[in-house]
Amino acid sequence: MRLDEYMDIERDERAERRRLAEEKSYGILDHLETFQDRFEETVQGDSLYGGVSPSIFVGRSNYPNVSTGILSPVGHDEDAASFETSAAWYDEGVSIDDVFQRRTSLLNSNRGTKVTNVADSWDGFLGTQREVAIADRPVTVEIGLDGKPSLDLDASADDVATPVGPRARARSADLAENPHVPKLVKKTLEDDDWNAEGAMTYLYRRGFDVYDINTILSAGALGQTEQRRLVPTRWSITAVDDTLGQYLRGQVKHADSVDGVEIYRNEFIGNAFWVILAPGRWEFELIELKAPGSVWNPDPEAGMYLAADREGYEGRTGYVNETAGAYHASRLGVLEHLQERGRQAKALVIRHVSDDYWGPVGVWQIRESIRHAFEGETADAETFGDAVRDVTEYLPVSLADLRRKSTMAAGLQTDIFDFT
Repeated sequence: MRLDEYMDIERDERAERRRLAEEKSYGILDHLETFQDRFEETVQGDSLYGGVSPSIFVGRSNYPNVSTGILSPVGHDEDAASFETSAAWYDEGVSIDDVFQRRTSLLNSNRGTKVTNVADSWDGFLGTQREVAIADRPVTVEIGLDGKPSLDLDASADDVATPVGPRARARSADLAENPHVPKLVKKTLEDDDWNAEGAMTYLYRRGFDVYDINTILSAGALGQTEQRRLVPTRWSITAVDDTLGQYLRGQVKHADSVDGVEIYRNEFIGNAFWVILAPGRWEFELIELKAPGSVWNPDPEAGMYLAADREGYEGRTGYVNETAGAYHASRLGVLEHLQERGRQAKALVIRHVSDDYWGPVGVWQIRESIRHAFEGETADAETFGDAVRDVTEYLPVSLADLRRKSTMAAGLQTDIFDFT
Protein backbone atom coordinates (compact mmCIF):
# COMPACT_ATOMS: atom_id res chain seq x y z
CA MET A 1 0.00 0.00 0.00
CA ARG A 2 1.37 3.40 -0.95
CA LEU A 3 1.69 6.06 1.73
CA ASP A 4 -1.02 8.34 0.29
CA GLU A 5 -3.52 5.43 0.38
CA TYR A 6 -2.42 4.57 3.91
CA MET A 7 -2.92 8.18 5.04
CA ASP A 8 -6.49 8.25 3.70
CA ILE A 9 -7.29 5.37 6.06
CA GLU A 10 -5.38 6.93 8.92
CA ARG A 11 -7.15 10.30 8.68
CA ASP A 12 -10.46 8.85 9.86
CA GLU A 13 -8.77 7.12 12.78
CA ARG A 14 -6.77 10.20 13.70
CA ALA A 15 -9.91 12.32 13.84
CA GLU A 16 -11.11 10.09 16.68
CA ARG A 17 -7.70 10.00 18.36
CA ARG A 18 -7.46 13.76 18.34
CA ARG A 19 -10.47 13.74 20.62
CA LEU A 20 -8.02 12.51 23.25
CA ALA A 21 -5.71 15.49 22.72
CA GLU A 22 -8.15 18.02 24.12
CA GLU A 23 -7.77 21.79 24.25
CA LYS A 24 -5.31 22.98 26.88
CA SER A 25 -7.16 22.54 30.14
CA TYR A 26 -6.36 23.86 33.55
CA GLY A 27 -9.31 22.12 35.18
CA ILE A 28 -6.67 20.10 37.00
CA LEU A 29 -6.33 23.04 39.39
CA ASP A 30 -9.97 22.58 40.38
CA HIS A 31 -9.27 18.89 40.89
CA LEU A 32 -6.48 19.77 43.32
CA GLU A 33 -8.90 21.69 45.51
CA THR A 34 -10.94 18.54 46.10
CA PHE A 35 -7.91 16.58 47.30
CA GLN A 36 -7.87 18.25 50.73
CA ASP A 37 -11.48 17.23 51.35
CA ARG A 38 -10.79 13.61 50.43
CA PHE A 39 -7.66 13.63 52.57
CA GLU A 40 -9.45 14.95 55.67
CA GLU A 41 -12.22 12.37 55.26
CA THR A 42 -9.66 9.55 55.09
CA VAL A 43 -7.08 10.49 57.71
CA GLN A 44 -7.82 9.68 61.33
CA GLY A 45 -7.43 12.21 64.12
CA ASP A 46 -3.86 11.21 64.99
CA SER A 47 -2.71 11.72 61.40
CA LEU A 48 -2.73 8.02 60.68
CA TYR A 49 -3.55 7.41 57.04
CA GLY A 50 -4.80 4.03 55.98
CA GLY A 51 -5.12 3.25 52.30
CA VAL A 52 -4.16 1.06 49.38
CA SER A 53 -0.82 1.69 47.72
CA PRO A 54 -0.09 0.50 44.17
CA SER A 55 3.43 1.86 43.80
CA ILE A 56 6.40 3.85 45.12
CA PHE A 57 8.45 6.86 44.12
CA VAL A 58 12.18 7.52 44.58
CA GLY A 59 13.40 11.04 43.89
CA ARG A 60 16.80 11.99 42.51
CA SER A 61 17.47 15.41 44.04
CA ASN A 62 20.48 15.47 46.41
CA TYR A 63 21.44 11.93 45.40
CA PRO A 64 22.55 9.75 47.24
CA ASN A 65 20.38 11.32 49.95
CA VAL A 66 16.97 11.17 48.33
CA SER A 67 13.28 11.49 49.09
CA THR A 68 11.57 8.13 48.87
CA GLY A 69 7.83 7.64 49.16
CA ILE A 70 4.80 5.36 49.10
CA LEU A 71 2.11 6.45 46.62
CA SER A 72 -1.55 6.09 47.59
CA PRO A 73 -4.63 7.29 45.65
CA VAL A 74 -6.56 9.00 48.44
CA GLY A 75 -10.24 8.13 48.29
CA HIS A 76 -9.82 5.60 45.48
CA ASP A 77 -8.89 2.38 47.27
CA GLU A 78 -11.26 0.25 45.20
CA ASP A 79 -9.50 1.07 41.92
CA ALA A 80 -6.00 1.81 43.21
CA ALA A 81 -4.35 -0.28 40.49
CA SER A 82 -5.60 2.11 37.79
CA PHE A 83 -3.50 4.90 39.32
CA GLU A 84 -0.24 3.08 38.65
CA THR A 85 1.40 3.85 35.31
CA SER A 86 0.94 0.89 32.97
CA ALA A 87 0.32 -0.13 29.37
CA ALA A 88 -3.39 -0.15 30.23
CA TRP A 89 -3.40 3.65 30.14
CA TYR A 90 -2.92 3.55 26.38
CA ASP A 91 -5.73 1.01 25.99
CA GLU A 92 -7.98 3.31 28.02
CA GLY A 93 -7.11 6.23 25.75
CA VAL A 94 -6.27 8.54 28.64
CA SER A 95 -5.93 12.29 28.05
CA ILE A 96 -3.39 14.62 29.62
CA ASP A 97 -6.12 15.71 32.05
CA ASP A 98 -6.75 12.07 32.99
CA VAL A 99 -3.07 11.51 33.74
CA PHE A 100 -2.75 14.66 35.80
CA GLN A 101 -5.90 13.90 37.76
CA ARG A 102 -4.54 10.47 38.63
CA ARG A 103 -1.18 11.95 39.57
CA THR A 104 -2.72 14.62 41.79
CA SER A 105 -4.84 11.98 43.53
CA LEU A 106 -1.66 10.15 44.61
CA LEU A 107 -0.46 11.09 48.08
CA ASN A 108 3.32 10.71 48.21
CA SER A 109 4.05 9.82 51.85
CA ASN A 110 7.79 10.27 51.92
CA ARG A 111 10.90 10.62 54.00
CA GLY A 112 14.57 11.14 53.32
CA THR A 113 16.93 8.20 53.12
CA LYS A 114 20.30 7.20 51.77
CA VAL A 115 20.30 4.93 48.72
CA THR A 116 23.26 2.82 49.83
CA ASN A 117 22.94 -0.93 50.25
CA VAL A 118 19.38 -1.85 51.15
CA ALA A 119 19.54 -5.61 50.56
CA ASP A 120 18.54 -6.46 54.14
CA SER A 121 16.23 -3.47 54.72
CA TRP A 122 12.80 -5.04 55.17
CA ASP A 123 11.72 -3.27 58.36
CA GLY A 124 10.30 0.16 59.11
CA PHE A 125 9.26 2.70 56.49
CA LEU A 126 11.84 1.57 53.93
CA GLY A 127 10.94 -2.08 54.34
CA THR A 128 7.23 -1.36 53.88
CA GLN A 129 8.01 0.67 50.77
CA ARG A 130 10.04 -2.18 49.29
CA GLU A 131 7.27 -4.70 50.06
CA VAL A 132 4.82 -2.50 48.16
CA ALA A 133 7.22 -2.35 45.22
CA ILE A 134 7.73 -6.11 44.81
CA ALA A 135 4.06 -7.04 45.28
CA ASP A 136 2.05 -7.84 42.14
CA ARG A 137 -1.07 -6.03 43.34
CA PRO A 138 -1.82 -2.94 45.48
CA VAL A 139 -1.12 -3.34 49.20
CA THR A 140 -3.01 -1.89 52.16
CA VAL A 141 -0.74 0.22 54.35
CA GLU A 142 -1.02 2.41 57.46
CA ILE A 143 1.13 5.51 57.39
CA GLY A 144 1.80 7.95 60.21
CA LEU A 145 2.10 11.48 58.80
CA ASP A 146 3.67 14.69 60.08
CA GLY A 147 1.10 17.33 59.19
CA LYS A 148 -1.02 17.84 56.10
CA PRO A 149 0.22 17.31 52.55
CA SER A 150 1.59 20.06 50.36
CA LEU A 151 -0.81 20.61 47.47
CA ASP A 152 1.68 22.14 45.04
CA LEU A 153 1.37 20.34 41.71
CA ASP A 154 4.85 19.39 40.55
CA ALA A 155 4.77 18.68 36.82
CA SER A 156 8.08 20.16 35.84
CA ALA A 157 10.56 18.86 33.28
CA ASP A 158 12.42 17.08 36.07
CA ASP A 159 9.35 14.98 36.78
CA VAL A 160 8.74 13.96 33.18
CA ALA A 161 9.08 10.26 34.00
CA THR A 162 6.53 10.20 36.81
CA PRO A 163 5.00 13.56 37.77
CA VAL A 164 3.47 13.22 41.22
CA GLY A 165 1.04 15.25 43.27
CA PRO A 166 0.67 16.14 46.95
CA ARG A 167 3.46 15.22 49.34
CA ALA A 168 3.51 14.64 53.08
CA ARG A 169 6.35 13.64 55.39
CA ALA A 170 5.89 10.17 56.87
CA ARG A 171 6.89 9.21 60.41
CA SER A 172 6.14 5.52 59.93
CA ALA A 173 4.60 2.96 57.60
CA ASP A 174 3.27 -0.51 58.32
CA LEU A 175 1.69 -3.22 56.20
CA ALA A 176 -1.96 -3.94 56.98
CA GLU A 177 -1.89 -7.17 54.98
CA ASN A 178 0.61 -9.68 53.67
CA PRO A 179 1.64 -8.61 50.15
CA HIS A 180 1.57 -11.18 47.37
CA VAL A 181 5.04 -11.49 45.81
CA PRO A 182 5.40 -13.52 42.57
CA LYS A 183 7.62 -16.59 42.80
CA LEU A 184 9.87 -15.30 40.02
CA VAL A 185 10.54 -12.07 41.95
CA LYS A 186 11.34 -14.11 45.05
CA LYS A 187 13.81 -16.07 42.95
CA THR A 188 15.66 -12.91 41.88
CA LEU A 189 15.71 -11.71 45.49
CA GLU A 190 17.14 -14.95 46.80
CA ASP A 191 19.93 -15.15 44.20
CA ASP A 192 22.66 -12.99 45.73
CA ASP A 193 25.03 -13.39 42.77
CA TRP A 194 22.67 -12.35 39.99
CA ASN A 195 23.52 -8.97 38.50
CA ALA A 196 20.68 -6.51 37.93
CA GLU A 197 20.82 -6.72 34.12
CA GLY A 198 20.47 -10.50 34.17
CA ALA A 199 17.61 -10.36 36.66
CA MET A 200 15.75 -7.76 34.55
CA THR A 201 16.09 -9.88 31.43
CA TYR A 202 14.99 -12.99 33.33
CA LEU A 203 11.77 -11.32 34.51
CA TYR A 204 11.08 -9.76 31.10
CA ARG A 205 11.46 -13.06 29.27
CA ARG A 206 8.93 -14.58 31.66
CA GLY A 207 6.21 -12.05 31.05
CA PHE A 208 6.96 -9.13 33.35
CA ASP A 209 6.49 -5.82 31.55
CA VAL A 210 8.85 -2.88 31.95
CA TYR A 211 6.49 -1.16 34.41
CA ASP A 212 6.77 -4.02 36.91
CA ILE A 213 10.51 -4.35 36.48
CA ASN A 214 11.40 -0.69 36.91
CA THR A 215 9.46 -0.50 40.19
CA ILE A 216 11.28 -3.56 41.52
CA LEU A 217 14.62 -2.11 40.41
CA SER A 218 13.81 1.26 41.95
CA ALA A 219 13.23 -0.43 45.32
CA GLY A 220 16.72 -1.91 45.26
CA ALA A 221 15.39 -5.45 44.90
CA LEU A 222 17.51 -6.55 41.91
CA GLY A 223 21.22 -7.19 41.55
CA GLN A 224 24.06 -8.68 43.57
CA THR A 225 23.59 -8.22 47.31
CA GLU A 226 26.30 -5.62 47.82
CA GLN A 227 24.99 -3.58 44.87
CA ARG A 228 21.32 -3.38 45.84
CA ARG A 229 20.51 0.28 46.20
CA LEU A 230 17.44 2.43 45.79
CA VAL A 231 17.31 3.77 42.23
CA PRO A 232 15.54 7.08 41.48
CA THR A 233 12.35 6.38 39.57
CA ARG A 234 13.36 8.39 36.54
CA TRP A 235 16.68 6.54 36.30
CA SER A 236 15.12 3.12 36.76
CA ILE A 237 12.68 3.68 33.90
CA THR A 238 15.49 4.53 31.49
CA ALA A 239 17.73 1.76 32.86
CA VAL A 240 15.11 -0.92 32.24
CA ASP A 241 14.27 0.33 28.73
CA ASP A 242 17.96 0.46 27.88
CA THR A 243 18.86 -2.93 29.36
CA LEU A 244 15.98 -4.74 27.70
CA GLY A 245 16.67 -2.91 24.45
CA GLN A 246 20.25 -4.17 24.49
CA TYR A 247 19.01 -7.69 25.14
CA LEU A 248 16.57 -7.54 22.22
CA ARG A 249 19.17 -6.02 19.92
CA GLY A 250 21.33 -9.06 20.61
CA GLN A 251 18.40 -11.27 19.69
CA VAL A 252 17.72 -9.64 16.30
CA LYS A 253 21.13 -8.53 15.02
CA HIS A 254 21.87 -11.91 13.46
CA ALA A 255 18.37 -12.43 12.05
CA ASP A 256 17.38 -12.02 8.42
CA SER A 257 16.52 -8.50 7.32
CA VAL A 258 13.01 -7.28 6.55
CA ASP A 259 12.28 -7.72 2.86
CA GLY A 260 11.00 -4.25 1.94
CA VAL A 261 10.55 -0.70 3.17
CA GLU A 262 7.68 -0.39 5.64
CA ILE A 263 6.05 2.75 7.05
CA TYR A 264 3.99 2.83 10.25
CA ARG A 265 2.20 5.69 11.95
CA ASN A 266 0.48 6.30 15.29
CA GLU A 267 -0.87 9.32 17.13
CA PHE A 268 -1.62 9.71 20.82
CA ILE A 269 -2.25 12.69 23.14
CA GLY A 270 -0.65 15.34 20.97
CA ASN A 271 2.23 13.19 19.69
CA ALA A 272 2.47 11.75 16.18
CA PHE A 273 4.95 8.93 15.52
CA TRP A 274 6.34 7.67 12.23
CA VAL A 275 8.37 4.46 12.04
CA ILE A 276 10.28 3.52 8.88
CA LEU A 277 11.81 0.03 8.67
CA ALA A 278 14.13 -0.72 5.76
CA PRO A 279 16.23 -3.71 4.67
CA GLY A 280 19.73 -3.82 6.11
CA ARG A 281 21.69 -4.39 9.30
CA TRP A 282 20.34 -3.00 12.56
CA GLU A 283 20.55 0.76 12.80
CA PHE A 284 18.31 3.08 14.79
CA GLU A 285 17.66 6.80 15.01
CA LEU A 286 15.06 8.88 16.81
CA ILE A 287 14.28 12.37 15.56
CA GLU A 288 12.03 14.61 17.65
CA LEU A 289 10.21 17.63 16.21
CA LYS A 290 8.90 19.80 19.02
CA ALA A 291 6.35 22.37 17.96
CA PRO A 292 6.37 25.89 19.38
CA GLY A 293 3.84 26.04 22.21
CA SER A 294 4.35 22.39 23.19
CA VAL A 295 5.56 21.35 26.64
CA TRP A 296 9.24 21.10 25.60
CA ASN A 297 9.23 24.17 23.36
CA PRO A 298 6.84 26.54 25.14
CA ASP A 299 7.68 29.78 23.29
CA PRO A 300 5.05 30.08 20.51
CA GLU A 301 7.49 32.19 18.47
CA ALA A 302 10.49 29.89 18.84
CA GLY A 303 10.05 27.83 15.68
CA MET A 304 10.29 24.05 15.41
CA TYR A 305 12.92 22.46 17.69
CA LEU A 306 14.71 19.36 16.36
CA ALA A 307 16.59 16.77 18.42
CA ALA A 308 18.14 13.45 17.36
CA ASP A 309 20.16 10.49 18.65
CA ARG A 310 21.20 7.28 16.90
CA GLU A 311 23.13 4.03 17.07
CA GLY A 312 24.71 1.65 14.60
CA TYR A 313 24.90 -2.14 14.44
CA GLU A 314 26.93 -2.48 17.64
CA GLY A 315 24.78 -0.06 19.65
CA ARG A 316 25.78 3.02 21.58
CA THR A 317 28.75 3.55 23.85
CA GLY A 318 27.87 7.02 25.13
CA TYR A 319 25.01 8.84 26.82
CA VAL A 320 21.93 9.77 24.80
CA ASN A 321 22.34 13.53 24.78
CA GLU A 322 19.30 15.04 23.07
CA THR A 323 16.35 12.67 23.32
CA ALA A 324 17.09 10.99 26.68
CA GLY A 325 14.43 8.55 27.91
CA ALA A 326 12.37 8.93 24.73
CA TYR A 327 15.19 7.26 22.80
CA HIS A 328 15.26 4.12 24.91
CA ALA A 329 11.45 3.88 25.12
CA SER A 330 10.98 4.15 21.34
CA ARG A 331 13.90 1.82 20.57
CA LEU A 332 12.40 -0.82 22.86
CA GLY A 333 9.08 -0.68 21.00
CA VAL A 334 10.80 -1.14 17.63
CA LEU A 335 13.00 -3.98 18.86
CA GLU A 336 10.06 -5.82 20.43
CA HIS A 337 8.33 -5.77 17.05
CA LEU A 338 11.41 -7.01 15.18
CA GLN A 339 12.13 -9.72 17.74
CA GLU A 340 8.56 -10.98 17.46
CA ARG A 341 9.00 -11.22 13.68
CA GLY A 342 12.48 -12.71 13.90
CA ARG A 343 13.89 -9.92 11.70
CA GLN A 344 16.30 -7.02 11.84
CA ALA A 345 16.14 -3.68 10.02
CA LYS A 346 17.43 -0.17 9.86
CA ALA A 347 14.84 1.82 11.76
CA LEU A 348 14.03 5.52 11.78
CA VAL A 349 11.49 6.91 14.25
CA ILE A 350 10.19 10.45 13.87
CA ARG A 351 8.22 11.96 16.74
CA HIS A 352 6.25 15.15 16.14
CA VAL A 353 5.27 16.81 19.42
CA SER A 354 2.39 19.18 18.62
CA ASP A 355 1.18 22.12 20.70
CA ASP A 356 -1.66 19.86 21.93
CA TYR A 357 0.94 18.26 24.20
CA TRP A 358 0.67 20.89 26.91
CA GLY A 359 1.78 18.83 29.92
CA PRO A 360 4.33 16.03 30.48
CA VAL A 361 2.73 12.62 31.05
CA GLY A 362 5.89 10.50 30.94
CA VAL A 363 7.82 8.36 28.48
CA TRP A 364 5.28 5.54 28.85
CA GLN A 365 3.19 7.21 26.13
CA ILE A 366 6.15 7.06 23.73
CA ARG A 367 6.78 3.38 24.47
CA GLU A 368 3.12 2.43 24.06
CA SER A 369 2.60 4.56 20.95
CA ILE A 370 5.49 2.80 19.21
CA ARG A 371 4.34 -0.62 20.41
CA HIS A 372 0.88 -0.01 18.94
CA ALA A 373 2.15 1.66 15.77
CA PHE A 374 2.75 -1.78 14.28
CA GLU A 375 -0.91 -2.76 14.49
CA GLY A 376 -3.22 -2.41 11.50
CA GLU A 377 -2.36 -1.21 8.01
CA THR A 378 1.19 -0.68 6.76
CA ALA A 379 2.38 1.66 4.02
CA ASP A 380 5.36 0.83 1.82
CA ALA A 381 7.91 2.51 -0.43
CA GLU A 382 10.41 1.43 -3.05
CA THR A 383 13.45 2.68 -1.12
CA PHE A 384 14.33 4.11 2.28
CA GLY A 385 14.90 7.47 0.61
CA ASP A 386 11.44 7.38 -0.96
CA ALA A 387 9.92 6.59 2.44
CA VAL A 388 11.65 9.53 4.14
CA ARG A 389 10.63 11.90 1.35
CA ASP A 390 7.04 10.67 1.46
CA VAL A 391 6.82 11.02 5.25
CA THR A 392 8.35 14.50 5.14
CA GLU A 393 5.35 15.69 3.14
CA TYR A 394 3.30 15.20 6.31
CA LEU A 395 5.80 16.87 8.64
CA PRO A 396 6.09 20.56 9.58
CA VAL A 397 9.75 20.66 8.42
CA SER A 398 11.44 20.30 5.04
CA LEU A 399 13.61 17.38 4.02
CA ALA A 400 16.55 19.79 4.07
CA ASP A 401 15.85 20.53 7.76
CA LEU A 402 15.59 16.83 8.44
CA ARG A 403 18.86 16.12 6.63
CA ARG A 404 20.70 18.73 8.66
CA LYS A 405 19.70 17.00 11.89
CA SER A 406 19.40 13.31 10.99
CA THR A 407 22.35 11.07 10.20
CA MET A 408 20.13 8.56 8.42
CA ALA A 409 18.31 11.20 6.38
CA ALA A 410 21.59 12.96 5.59
CA GLY A 411 22.71 9.88 3.69
CA LEU A 412 19.98 10.34 1.10
CA GLN A 413 20.76 11.67 -2.32
CA THR A 414 19.84 15.35 -2.45
CA ASP A 415 17.29 16.67 -4.93
CA ILE A 416 16.80 20.38 -5.67
CA PHE A 417 13.15 20.02 -4.73
CA ASP A 418 14.14 18.91 -1.20
CA PHE A 419 14.92 22.54 -0.39
CA THR A 420 11.54 23.93 -1.43
